[in-house]
Amino acid sequence: MQKLGLSNYFCNLFRYNPEEDKDSIMKIGLLGLPLAGKTTFFNLLTGAGVATATYAGERDSHTGVAKVPDERIDFLSGLYKPQKTTQARIDIIDIPGLGQGGAAEFAGPMQDADALVIITRGFTNDALGVCDQPQPAADLQDVLTELIITDLNVVERRLERLSKNKKAGKEIPGEQEALEKALQALENEQTVIGQEYTAQQRLALNNYGLYTDKPMLAVLNTSEEGLRTKEAPGQAELEEYAYRHHMPLLTVCAPLEEEISELPEEERGLFLEDLGLKKSGVARLAQAAYAHLDLISYFTVGSDEVRAWTIKRGTTAREAAGKIHSDIERGFIRAEVVSYKDMVQERTVPKLREKGLLRLEGKDYIVQDGDIMAFRFNV
Repeated sequence: MQKLGLSNYFCNLFRYNPEEDKDSIMKIGLLGLPLAGKTTFFNLLTGAGVATATYAGERDSHTGVAKVPDERIDFLSGLYKPQKTTQARIDIIDIPGLGQGGAAEFAGPMQDADALVIITRGFTNDALGVCDQPQPAADLQDVLTELIITDLNVVERRLERLSKNKKAGKEIPGEQEALEKALQALENEQTVIGQEYTAQQRLALNNYGLYTDKPMLAVLNTSEEGLRTKEAPGQAELEEYAYRHHMPLLTVCAPLEEEISELPEEERGLFLEDLGLKKSGVARLAQAAYAHLDLISYFTVGSDEVRAWTIKRGTTAREAAGKIHSDIERGFIRAEVVSYKDMVQERTVPKLREKGLLRLEGKDYIVQDGDIMAFRFNV
């Protein structure tokens, strides 16, 4: 029997295959109209330092990885002093401004995104020729309309093919009904994800990667003054529009936060506090995305590595083990679990065991946010 994860006491004998770790990364696509500040926001999230566009015709897309800040992994890393600390990660895809050829042009990069973040402009910039009054709610509506039109074309074409080939319509159970329901929503300028589907219909729709079938978040990219006062131009209208469309809204000043992210770590908190912020833009986006996508984190710890793993809320212990490696899921025996709160209080495995805070859980245990886990398995 082998074990993976809780501490030196639970020997970390297994080495997972990184090739099986690809699905642990959440993927987010950044969208917006030209010159909304998407690439600056991309740089804030990833630290990539990509040159920002200075004209509306920029057509290059970019990809990068954002590490998810988490005070819990910082604490655990300080406690175990591992050789390696691995934070949860988010793949970020930044595509050129919409409105110049349609969202369909970038279907490839965004097809498998887990969520879309729509950047809206809440600033003026004479140097970029962006001098008109910001209208972020109208911008958000324009982007959403473009996504709806793109999805509508996909759904109409597929339904047309199904009408010509009745046999094809029976090959995927629930497909016809799901597409007809999606079509009705899109024709009424509604999102696909906002409708109710049976489990069978939902499975059929997943094959298409429709833009409006993805969770969406809105970002207001404003000036430093707008961030401080919380009264950026058009902010009230945007808040109302985002609320009606069930979109979490995040307000940032991407250029300023990008500058702050380049400061020594001990100075960042002071600057964010001066702006009235408790967390960086990366942390706030991750928090909003996790909540909107119903995601949580569990941890494996030891002197070799302290690591955060991202899973769906409601995931069982056996399924969570599979995030590390399929062999652990297949050979799962039980999980040894400690809550993060108990770890903070007791700090050592002997104390946790002495107080009965180290629990043995079976395959159907529902993993809780912040659980620290070791998996016993046999392969």
